[in-house]
Amino acid sequence: MSTKSTAVAENTAVLPTGLVLSPDLRSVLESAPSVAWIESGDQLRDLSLGGEGADIFEVAYDVPGKGHVPEATVTRTRNGVAVNFHDPYMRRRDPDSMVIGDRLGSDKVNISDRLELGMDELREAVFGWLADQDLLVLAIQAGGERLGYPALLVAPRNAAFFAAGLAELQQMVPISELGEQFEPRAVIYLAPPFRHLHCDGRQVVVHCRSEAMHEIFSLNLYLGPSAKKGIYGVLLSIGEAEKWVTAHCSVVQAITPYDNIVTIMHEGPSGCGKSEMLEYPHVETDGRLMLGHNQISGEMRHLSINQFCQLQPVTDDMALCHPSIQDQSGRLTVTDAEAAWFVRVDHIHAYGVDPYLERLCTTPPRPILFLNIHAVPNATALIWEPVEDAPGQPCPNPRVILPREIVPQVVNDPVSVDVRNFGLRQPPCTSNAPTYGIVGMLHFLPPALAWLWRLVAPRGYLNPSIVGGSGLESEGVGSYWPFATGRRVDQANLLLDQMVSAPNTRYTLTPNQNIGAWRVGFMPQWMVREYLARRGGAHFRQDQISPARCSLLGYAMDQMRIEGQLIDRWFTQVDTQPEVGEEAYMIGAGRLTEFFKATLRSDFSHPELASLGREIIECALDDGGVADYEKLMPAGGPA
Repeated sequence: MSTKSTAVAENTAVLPTGLVLSPDLRSVLESAPSVAWIESGDQLRDLSLGGEGADIFEVAYDVPGKGHVPEATVTRTRNGVAVNFHDPYMRRRDPDSMVIGDRLGSDKVNISDRLELGMDELREAVFGWLADQDLLVLAIQAGGERLGYPALLVAPRNAAFFAAGLAELQQMVPISELGEQFEPRAVIYLAPPFRHLHCDGRQVVVHCRSEAMHEIFSLNLYLGPSAKKGIYGVLLSIGEAEKWVTAHCSVVQAITPYDNIVTIMHEGPSGCGKSEMLEYPHVETDGRLMLGHNQISGEMRHLSINQFCQLQPVTDDMALCHPSIQDQSGRLTVTDAEAAWFVRVDHIHAYGVDPYLERLCTTPPRPILFLNIHAVPNATALIWEPVEDAPGQPCPNPRVILPREIVPQVVNDPVSVDVRNFGLRQPPCTSNAPTYGIVGMLHFLPPALAWLWRLVAPRGYLNPSIVGGSGLESEGVGSYWPFATGRRVDQANLLLDQMVSAPNTRYTLTPNQNIGAWRVGFMPQWMVREYLARRGGAHFRQDQISPARCSLLGYAMDQMRIEGQLIDRWFTQVDTQPEVGEEAYMIGAGRLTEFFKATLRSDFSHPELASLGREIIECALDDGGVADYEKLMPAGGPA
């Protein structure tokens, strides 16, 4: 995002040359008291704080029937701008925020079933409210400069921090550089008071699609479901029409000490370790890695690695799998759909946990945006100091927006994926308290099983990113279903076609948080990254892998060695843990299996599902084994 200082343009009589607008939007902009046409990041930062030279600003609205409602405090810090919402509910994404305002094909809740207003009434009300506000207009390329789509944000000027976040996350286009014709494919209309007027205080984002336009009515100020996932919904909608997918994943190139390069794509619901896959392993004060802490015995297991793989990040959360970048390698090729990354930092609980990320956020080369981080005017915002939801209760979802341009070793070109890993937040599992926490450190999945894991996409244990329960729930197809506007069956078919067309990409499964009785955090995926990078494409011996006792887990590791050090078998095969045992393992396997079956029956019993997809689901419902899945899609199993 440009950082040059530019005066606020407020000429509402003459619209920028080249900007193509609908008559309704043109009328809103011509009626508004003033319009700030956004040219730069410095301009947005000043607007976020209420004007040049200000250090703190309250974002508030007068709401009929409620009076003056403060929403957020924006603070200038030495390293950027910090935004803190007053309502703890607004500090995490509500997974049920999406509402559909059109009658095109969709499995999502329609506006008629959620709000008292119909779509025409809502549009008229939002436009009427905006026409009375001092506004700002931001232009972006949704999805990036090369493959992206022109889009606009129209927002009240006092919510400029929202625009600042969107300008970082997507490719900002200065208004003076729109060119001869800038015709938006999508427009976000921001109307924060409507959360209180019509949504019972909940986060609601209404998507209204047509062949030429995707409108987003953001009725709340949290960036997650609107600026971040709202644009994701636009890309998924366009991809659904054009037959391609924007994957929900991080991607990293791991370069071993021997200069081998392995490209790993890490998928999963929010909170399942995507940003963490781009981090270096967290080390103890003595330089060792703590593999796990046994929550029953108190025992700890450590590992030493002299030199980690060098990491070259590619994507953090959204990857365009556009047909124009696919090649003949037989592997999926991706590129980043974002210009900045919305990084959760709840695992950075103290100074020194991750010196790499701490240094980048504490002394960034240019100002950055913090959310849910304690802030004092003109002091340094520290990512290990979240605000508190209640006394003694830190917010579980502190965030920082990291522009790609300041991330060291970032990869800007498309890359072909060697391994697609799926992350699962799993609870502890013991003989006294059996759960689905039976997944070992590393499992290899036949592609048919890998497809099923993406259809079901378990949300998992104690998810810090969203509002709601912590039980076993489905995030849905590809783990991006909460952001998709269309039908599950269409996304399921697109994912299946994608996997069939990339037979040389392998699939793995890795848990985080817990493995059986062991508390492990994100260490499993860091160790798996080091392990897979060092192995490259080497074949496994028969004594190294075997079918897991739960067929949904594919192949389990019988033996796993990193830098000559053998990983204890109870980390790779949970049933061997004395605190778990076979009986508790099988109870957990039964719960996981029934959850998969229930989700597949309820969400994917559709006549338009591809015939191969129906066969794979039938295999799951019939308790098929690993060999049965391999017959359905033979490529992509363990090397």
